[in-house]
Amino acid sequence: MQKIISLLQRGLAHLWSRGVVQRLDSGKACQSVDVALLAGETKAGMEYLEPYGFTSTAHAGAEGIALFLAGDRSHGIVINVADRRYRLKSLKSGEVAIYTDEGDSIMLKRGRLIEATTDTFIIHAKNKIVLDTQQVETPGKITAAQSIVSRAEVQDKAGSMSTMRMQYNTHDHKGDSGGVTGKPNQQM
Repeated sequence: MQKIISLLQRGLAHLWSRGVVQRLDSGKACQSVDVALLAGETKAGMEYLEPYGFTSTAHAGAEGIALFLAGDRSHGIVINVADRRYRLKSLKSGEVAIYTDEGDSIMLKRGRLIEATTDTFIIHAKNKIVLDTQQVETPGKITAAQSIVSRAEVQDKAGSMSTMRMQYNTHDHKGDSGGVTGKPNQQM
């Protein structure tokens, strides 16, 4: 009986192995990975299967699981590559994040909050971007290559655009000869 159990254990051990990424090739339809497995075994060009809609190219030193169907070590696949060196830590239960080794991240946090961290955030939208929200804030400036069109009142800390227009259109001041000038001849 012990002999049968020992054979089963060896057979199961041939089904999978923990591996360390040596190199990843992301230029193919399915990435391939060279891995160092346990006990000094290495495998080159293994297919790296990723979840649909997600892709990443890990650094050498990342870890993954190598699976060998039917225990055949001549052709295996790698799944679930992770890199503990860069993983975001201390997320709360239920939070989700994507991240890079450079510190960029997008976090889906508790309280229905999404937080993105990066140096430059670029959105490519062919037709338009819609911000369906009650408020947009920025501590910096807003720059537009073309006109900014507003369907509502434009306001800053000094007042509204309509108030400024009214003040300009109705203003007068002392003239050079002691009289009062007329209202502006071009209304704003």
